[in-house]
Amino acid sequence: MKKLLLIALCAVGINYSASAQYDPAFRFGIKAGANLSNINGNDLSLGSGGNAFNFKDNSDRTLGFAGGVFFRFGKDFYLQPEILLSQKGAKFDFDNSVNDGKVDVRFSNLDVPLLFGVRIAKFFRINAGPMASLRLSDNGKLGDSFNEVTGSNSKAEFNNRLAFGYQAGVGVDFGRMSLDVRYEGNFNDIVKVNYNNATTAAQFGRKSNLFQATLGFAIF
Repeated sequence: MKKLLLIALCAVGINYSASAQYDPAFRFGIKAGANLSNINGNDLSLGSGGNAFNFKDNSDRTLGFAGGVFFRFGKDFYLQPEILLSQKGAKFDFDNSVNDGKVDVRFSNLDVPLLFGVRIAKFFRINAGPMASLRLSDNGKLGDSFNEVTGSNSKAEFNNRLAFGYQAGVGVDFGRMSLDVRYEGNFNDIVKVNYNNATTAAQFGRKSNLFQATLGFAIF
């Protein structure tokens, strides 16, 4: 029994040492984690009487999945493109004469960040770069909430199916494993309300932002 335990400990030690020595100039791997996302903009008040309503941001963030594959070219200075499925969303306070409550908006995106990074002391990384985000689907609750109150006068929609933004954050490597924490923001609005007043519609442009944490494993 003692011999088997000694053999097992030696095997773990050998694997640990091999993992610590892993430091190639190219990596390909998988990663998965979570998003804490929100959508921010100006509060919106429309109408009067029975159709009056207020629509404003809620500080609660939405939890969603993020995962996909990554490539890394280089060591001390590197380029890291990724392809990720990313679930995002937001909560809004929607108050009117008909109902008072929260609107839980959720959507799924295909994100392609391109990060430029620098590695410090072999294990610690700092990276930032642009990102393109293709919206695949949404749950439709934003449009339903506006249509319930305003009828044919408004059309709420995610107006930019392809959005552009950025990611910036830090990471830690140990062998084949990696941990990344990032902030993501948008350059262009992803939500728009088409209302019969052009000024009001312009006031309701909204951008997405999120915090993301992922754990990665380099296959080779």
